[in-house]
Amino acid sequence: MTRPGRPWAEASHVSTRLLVHAMVREDATVDTGDLYAVANCLGMTDQQVRLCIKRLVAEGRFTHQGRGRKALLWATPEAIDDAARDLGYVWYAYEQDQGRAPWDGRWQLIAFAVPEAARDARDALREEIVRLGGAAVQNGLYVAANPIAAPVEQQARRLGVLACVTFLTSTDLSVGGRAEPADLAAALWPVPQIAARYTRLADLAERHLIRLDQNGRLDATDRAAMAIQLAAAFTDAMDPDPLLPPELLPRPWDGARARALFARCWIRLQDAGQDGTPPPRLFRRYSEILRESATSSAPPARPPAPSEPR
Repeated sequence: MTRPGRPWAEASHVSTRLLVHAMVREDATVDTGDLYAVANCLGMTDQQVRLCIKRLVAEGRFTHQGRGRKALLWATPEAIDDAARDLGYVWYAYEQDQGRAPWDGRWQLIAFAVPEAARDARDALREEIVRLGGAAVQNGLYVAANPIAAPVEQQARRLGVLACVTFLTSTDLSVGGRAEPADLAAALWPVPQIAARYTRLADLAERHLIRLDQNGRLDATDRAAMAIQLAAAFTDAMDPDPLLPPELLPRPWDGARARALFARCWIRLQDAGQDGTPPPRLFRRYSEILRESATSSAPPARPPAPSEPR
């Protein structure tokens, strides 16, 4: 039976793709009965879920056995590795918020001149640099505030264009007459737009915290739906964030406040669900990162490369 969407989920922007990935359990499986129940709670139709499953299977990210709500999905190693890679950036963001990732004042510069004949490789290299937090200075020249040379070099080698790439660092970068680091960051990255995404995340976390205060006895489906809604908003805020060092950002920084509220709400949701049922893989790993970040006395951290999931 299809469950009606919850009023608090009406403004949800959770994609069916994110939902399926978030429901992967420790054994790399997804119970489609649970998947459909949570999807309905978020206002999704069974047809939306079926079409998404079909696409993910066609892409080779999942395999499946059975039909409908009694089917079982298996995440492929590629799908699991992608999720693990992203967790490394979540961990690093919280290290920054706790003051354990100070900036050394060095800019990482990457220049490339890839021939038009290798346009696909050039586009893939550019996308990787931007995904890792790089910003365009001018045609073929990118800058990052974090040391991203290793993963970019790895990608360039994989694409066969490493000979076309140059790496260097600088402590006295000047672009368009701007040399002060915070001014450079504000000019090169869309800081206000990133802050606006974090404001939306903070608002959602605060609303969910109020709901938890008012009704702490949510059932497992509602808890999972709220957690996935939070995870979707968190992903929406984190994806375009280059994780600039705090020294380059406005103070107070909306991202740090939003991540703190997300952590409080996430841990509350997980603590409310201690009924012996193993949580999905994503839920457990987020909880581990958030709890560790709150108590860690570790030395300063370095940004993780994509091949170094936390």
